[in-house]
Amino acid sequence: MTEKQGVAPMTDAARIHWTALGERTGQPPVVLLHGGPGLPDYLGPVAATVADLAPVYRYDQRGTGRSPWYGRHTLARHVADLTELLDAWGAASAVLIGHSYGADLASRFCLAHPDRVAGMLLLCGPFVGDWRAGDRAARDRRMSAAQQSRLRALLGLARRTEDQEVELLTLSWFTDHADPERGWHWAAQDARQRRPVNWVMNRELGGAGRADPLDQHLDALRRCLPARVEILGGTEDPRPLSALEALALRLDVPLTRVDGAGHEPWLERPEAVREVLRGFVRGRG
Repeated sequence: MTEKQGVAPMTDAARIHWTALGERTGQPPVVLLHGGPGLPDYLGPVAATVADLAPVYRYDQRGTGRSPWYGRHTLARHVADLTELLDAWGAASAVLIGHSYGADLASRFCLAHPDRVAGMLLLCGPFVGDWRAGDRAARDRRMSAAQQSRLRALLGLARRTEDQEVELLTLSWFTDHADPERGWHWAAQDARQRRPVNWVMNRELGGAGRADPLDQHLDALRRCLPARVEILGGTEDPRPLSALEALALRLDVPLTRVDGAGHEPWLERPEAVREVLRGFVRGRG
Protein backbone atom coordinates (compact mmCIF):
# COMPACT_ATOMS: atom_id res chain seq x y z
CA MET A 1 0.00 0.00 0.00
CA THR A 2 1.40 3.38 -1.03
CA GLU A 3 2.35 5.85 1.69
CA LYS A 4 2.97 9.50 0.92
CA GLN A 5 4.31 12.26 3.13
CA GLY A 6 4.34 16.00 2.83
CA VAL A 7 4.51 19.30 4.64
CA ALA A 8 1.65 21.82 4.41
CA PRO A 9 2.29 25.51 5.11
CA MET A 10 -0.28 27.23 7.31
CA THR A 11 -1.33 30.85 6.93
CA ASP A 12 0.64 31.82 10.06
CA ALA A 13 3.86 30.27 8.65
CA ALA A 14 3.64 27.05 10.68
CA ARG A 15 4.41 23.89 8.71
CA ILE A 16 2.44 20.72 9.40
CA HIS A 17 3.87 17.33 8.51
CA TRP A 18 1.31 14.83 7.21
CA THR A 19 1.19 11.22 6.05
CA ALA A 20 -1.31 9.62 3.65
CA LEU A 21 -1.91 5.90 3.18
CA GLY A 22 -4.00 4.29 0.44
CA GLU A 23 -5.08 5.48 -2.99
CA ARG A 24 -8.77 4.60 -3.33
CA THR A 25 -10.74 7.56 -4.68
CA GLY A 26 -14.39 8.40 -5.26
CA GLN A 27 -15.26 9.01 -1.62
CA PRO A 28 -14.21 11.43 1.14
CA PRO A 29 -10.85 10.65 2.75
CA VAL A 30 -10.48 9.58 6.36
CA VAL A 31 -8.55 11.93 8.65
CA LEU A 32 -7.16 10.57 11.93
CA LEU A 33 -6.76 13.04 14.80
CA HIS A 34 -4.37 11.90 17.51
CA GLY A 35 -4.67 12.67 21.20
CA GLY A 36 -2.51 14.35 23.79
CA PRO A 37 -2.57 17.21 23.53
CA GLY A 38 1.17 17.58 23.13
CA LEU A 39 2.01 14.17 21.63
CA PRO A 40 3.10 13.41 18.07
CA ASP A 41 0.91 11.25 15.85
CA TYR A 42 0.69 7.57 16.88
CA LEU A 43 -2.28 6.36 14.81
CA GLY A 44 -0.39 4.55 12.06
CA PRO A 45 -1.73 1.13 13.16
CA VAL A 46 -5.29 2.48 13.05
CA ALA A 47 -4.75 3.93 9.56
CA ALA A 48 -3.63 0.54 8.26
CA THR A 49 -6.96 -1.08 9.20
CA VAL A 50 -9.02 1.02 6.75
CA ALA A 51 -6.56 2.37 4.15
CA ASP A 52 -7.77 -0.14 1.54
CA LEU A 53 -11.25 1.42 1.78
CA ALA A 54 -10.35 5.12 1.51
CA PRO A 55 -7.25 7.32 1.57
CA VAL A 56 -6.28 7.93 5.19
CA TYR A 57 -4.52 11.10 6.30
CA ARG A 58 -2.90 11.78 9.64
CA TYR A 59 -0.59 14.52 10.86
CA ASP A 60 1.59 15.72 13.70
CA GLN A 61 -0.27 18.59 15.30
CA ARG A 62 1.72 21.83 15.38
CA GLY A 63 4.43 21.79 18.00
CA THR A 64 4.74 18.00 17.99
CA GLY A 65 6.79 15.39 16.13
CA ARG A 66 7.77 16.56 12.66
CA SER A 67 5.69 19.75 12.91
CA PRO A 68 8.03 21.93 14.99
CA TRP A 69 6.52 25.26 16.03
CA TYR A 70 6.75 27.68 18.93
CA GLY A 71 3.91 29.94 19.92
CA ARG A 72 0.66 30.06 21.84
CA HIS A 73 -1.69 27.13 21.29
CA THR A 74 -5.42 27.74 20.98
CA LEU A 75 -8.31 25.44 20.13
CA ALA A 76 -9.34 27.80 17.34
CA ARG A 77 -5.88 27.62 15.76
CA HIS A 78 -5.92 23.81 15.83
CA VAL A 79 -9.36 23.82 14.18
CA ALA A 80 -7.98 26.22 11.56
CA ASP A 81 -5.03 23.88 10.94
CA LEU A 82 -7.38 21.05 10.04
CA THR A 83 -9.33 23.36 7.73
CA GLU A 84 -6.15 24.38 5.93
CA LEU A 85 -4.95 20.79 5.71
CA LEU A 86 -8.20 19.69 4.04
CA ASP A 87 -7.68 22.51 1.55
CA ALA A 88 -4.09 21.39 0.94
CA TRP A 89 -5.28 17.81 0.36
CA GLY A 90 -8.03 18.96 -2.00
CA ALA A 91 -10.72 17.45 0.23
CA ALA A 92 -14.06 19.24 0.34
CA SER A 93 -15.03 17.05 3.30
CA ALA A 94 -13.66 14.11 5.27
CA VAL A 95 -14.59 11.33 7.64
CA LEU A 96 -13.01 12.27 10.97
CA ILE A 97 -11.79 9.66 13.44
CA GLY A 98 -10.52 11.34 16.59
CA HIS A 99 -8.89 9.57 19.51
CA SER A 100 -8.96 11.01 23.05
CA TYR A 101 -8.17 14.74 22.72
CA GLY A 102 -8.52 14.18 18.97
CA ALA A 103 -12.21 13.39 19.55
CA ASP A 104 -12.58 16.80 21.20
CA LEU A 105 -10.79 18.42 18.26
CA ALA A 106 -13.06 16.60 15.78
CA SER A 107 -16.13 17.81 17.67
CA ARG A 108 -14.96 21.42 17.71
CA PHE A 109 -14.12 21.23 14.01
CA CYS A 110 -17.63 19.93 13.34
CA LEU A 111 -19.09 22.88 15.25
CA ALA A 112 -17.10 25.31 13.12
CA HIS A 113 -17.34 23.55 9.74
CA PRO A 114 -20.21 21.02 9.69
CA ASP A 115 -20.30 21.10 5.89
CA ARG A 116 -16.81 19.60 5.78
CA VAL A 117 -17.55 16.58 8.00
CA ALA A 118 -18.84 13.57 6.05
CA GLY A 119 -18.82 11.34 9.12
CA MET A 120 -17.33 11.33 12.60
CA LEU A 121 -16.21 8.49 14.83
CA LEU A 122 -15.26 9.55 18.36
CA LEU A 123 -12.79 7.03 19.72
CA CYS A 124 -12.42 7.03 23.53
CA GLY A 125 -13.56 10.62 23.88
CA PRO A 126 -14.44 13.38 24.20
CA PHE A 127 -15.02 13.08 27.93
CA VAL A 128 -17.47 15.64 29.22
CA GLY A 129 -19.17 16.19 32.55
CA ASP A 130 -17.67 15.22 35.90
CA TRP A 131 -15.42 12.37 34.76
CA ARG A 132 -12.08 13.27 36.34
CA ALA A 133 -12.82 11.95 39.85
CA GLY A 134 -13.71 8.54 38.42
CA ASP A 135 -10.58 8.56 36.29
CA ARG A 136 -8.33 9.35 39.26
CA ALA A 137 -9.97 6.67 41.40
CA ALA A 138 -9.55 4.02 38.70
CA ARG A 139 -5.89 4.88 38.20
CA ASP A 140 -5.23 4.77 41.95
CA ARG A 141 -6.72 1.26 42.09
CA ARG A 142 -4.39 0.12 39.31
CA MET A 143 -1.23 1.52 40.93
CA SER A 144 0.61 0.41 44.03
CA ALA A 145 1.27 2.90 46.81
CA ALA A 146 4.94 2.94 45.81
CA GLN A 147 4.07 3.70 42.19
CA GLN A 148 1.76 6.53 43.24
CA SER A 149 4.46 7.99 45.46
CA ARG A 150 7.08 7.76 42.73
CA LEU A 151 4.81 9.40 40.17
CA ARG A 152 4.13 12.32 42.52
CA ALA A 153 7.86 12.74 43.10
CA LEU A 154 8.62 12.79 39.37
CA LEU A 155 5.83 15.28 38.68
CA GLY A 156 7.28 17.54 41.37
CA LEU A 157 10.71 17.82 39.75
CA ALA A 158 11.47 21.15 38.09
CA ARG A 159 13.61 19.32 35.52
CA ARG A 160 13.81 15.66 34.61
CA THR A 161 16.50 13.56 32.99
CA GLU A 162 15.66 11.45 29.97
CA ASP A 163 15.35 8.33 32.13
CA GLN A 164 13.10 10.17 34.59
CA GLU A 165 10.88 11.41 31.76
CA VAL A 166 10.49 7.87 30.42
CA GLU A 167 9.69 6.61 33.91
CA LEU A 168 7.12 9.35 34.47
CA LEU A 169 5.34 8.66 31.18
CA THR A 170 5.36 4.91 31.78
CA LEU A 171 3.78 5.37 35.22
CA SER A 172 1.27 7.83 33.78
CA TRP A 173 0.22 5.68 30.85
CA PHE A 174 0.27 2.03 31.93
CA THR A 175 -3.05 2.45 33.76
CA ASP A 176 -4.70 3.33 30.44
CA HIS A 177 -4.78 -0.38 29.62
CA ALA A 178 -6.95 -3.19 30.94
CA ASP A 179 -4.09 -5.68 31.34
CA PRO A 180 -1.48 -4.19 33.74
CA GLU A 181 1.38 -6.41 32.55
CA ARG A 182 0.89 -5.73 28.85
CA GLY A 183 -0.06 -2.17 29.74
CA TRP A 184 3.34 -1.61 31.34
CA HIS A 185 5.07 -2.95 28.22
CA TRP A 186 3.02 -0.72 25.89
CA ALA A 187 3.46 2.34 28.11
CA ALA A 188 7.24 1.87 28.37
CA GLN A 189 7.46 1.53 24.61
CA ASP A 190 5.29 4.59 24.00
CA ALA A 191 7.27 6.60 26.56
CA ARG A 192 10.27 6.31 24.26
CA GLN A 193 8.47 6.67 20.93
CA ARG A 194 5.85 9.37 21.53
CA ARG A 195 8.42 12.02 22.21
CA PRO A 196 9.10 14.68 22.99
CA VAL A 197 5.94 15.60 24.87
CA ASN A 198 5.05 19.25 24.37
CA TRP A 199 4.06 20.05 27.95
CA VAL A 200 3.45 23.72 27.16
CA MET A 201 0.95 22.75 24.48
CA ASN A 202 -0.66 20.31 26.90
CA ARG A 203 -1.12 23.02 29.54
CA GLU A 204 -2.37 25.66 27.12
CA LEU A 205 -4.92 23.49 25.33
CA GLY A 206 -5.97 21.86 28.59
CA GLY A 207 -6.58 25.29 30.06
CA ALA A 208 -8.47 26.38 26.95
CA GLY A 209 -10.70 23.33 27.20
CA ARG A 210 -11.50 24.05 30.84
CA ALA A 211 -12.21 27.71 30.07
CA ASP A 212 -14.55 26.80 27.19
CA PRO A 213 -15.70 23.23 27.88
CA LEU A 214 -17.26 21.22 25.09
CA ASP A 215 -20.08 20.48 27.54
CA GLN A 216 -21.46 23.96 26.84
CA HIS A 217 -21.72 23.27 23.10
CA LEU A 218 -23.36 19.85 23.02
CA ASP A 219 -26.79 21.09 21.96
CA ALA A 220 -25.22 23.01 19.08
CA LEU A 221 -23.05 20.01 18.21
CA ARG A 222 -26.07 17.72 18.09
CA ARG A 223 -27.81 20.05 15.62
CA CYS A 224 -24.86 20.11 13.22
CA LEU A 225 -23.76 16.46 13.33
CA PRO A 226 -23.48 14.59 10.02
CA ALA A 227 -25.75 11.63 9.39
CA ARG A 228 -22.99 9.18 10.26
CA VAL A 229 -21.66 9.51 13.82
CA GLU A 230 -20.59 6.90 16.36
CA ILE A 231 -18.79 6.78 19.69
CA LEU A 232 -16.51 3.89 20.64
CA GLY A 233 -15.11 3.27 24.11
CA GLY A 234 -13.28 0.55 26.01
CA THR A 235 -15.07 -0.82 29.05
CA GLU A 236 -11.78 -0.88 31.00
CA ASP A 237 -10.69 2.66 30.18
CA PRO A 238 -9.96 4.40 33.52
CA ARG A 239 -11.91 7.35 32.15
CA PRO A 240 -15.42 6.20 33.08
CA LEU A 241 -17.46 4.69 30.27
CA SER A 242 -20.51 6.25 31.91
CA ALA A 243 -19.25 9.63 30.64
CA LEU A 244 -19.36 8.36 27.06
CA GLU A 245 -22.77 6.80 27.68
CA ALA A 246 -24.08 10.16 28.86
CA LEU A 247 -22.53 11.86 25.82
CA ALA A 248 -24.13 9.35 23.44
CA LEU A 249 -27.53 10.03 24.99
CA ARG A 250 -27.03 13.78 24.83
CA LEU A 251 -26.02 13.66 21.16
CA ASP A 252 -28.46 10.84 20.30
CA VAL A 253 -25.77 8.75 18.60
CA PRO A 254 -24.80 5.06 18.99
CA LEU A 255 -22.08 3.93 21.39
CA THR A 256 -20.05 0.78 20.78
CA ARG A 257 -18.57 -0.73 23.95
CA VAL A 258 -15.41 -2.79 23.48
CA ASP A 259 -15.19 -5.30 26.32
CA GLY A 260 -11.83 -5.89 27.95
CA ALA A 261 -10.17 -2.86 26.37
CA GLY A 262 -8.76 0.33 27.80
CA HIS A 263 -8.01 3.74 26.32
CA GLU A 264 -6.31 2.33 23.20
CA PRO A 265 -8.70 -0.50 22.36
CA TRP A 266 -7.02 -1.35 19.05
CA LEU A 267 -4.16 -2.83 21.09
CA GLU A 268 -6.19 -5.14 23.32
CA ARG A 269 -9.14 -5.94 21.04
CA PRO A 270 -7.76 -5.37 17.53
CA GLU A 271 -10.30 -7.46 15.63
CA ALA A 272 -13.30 -5.91 17.38
CA VAL A 273 -12.05 -2.38 16.73
CA ARG A 274 -11.11 -3.22 13.14
CA GLU A 275 -14.64 -4.46 12.46
CA VAL A 276 -16.20 -1.26 13.81
CA LEU A 277 -13.80 1.03 11.95
CA ARG A 278 -14.20 -0.75 8.64
CA GLY A 279 -17.96 -0.82 8.94
CA PHE A 280 -18.00 2.87 9.74
CA VAL A 281 -15.76 3.87 6.84
CA ARG A 282 -17.85 1.75 4.49
CA GLY A 283 -20.87 3.74 5.59
CA ARG A 284 -22.54 1.20 7.83
CA GLY A 285 -21.96 3.16 11.03
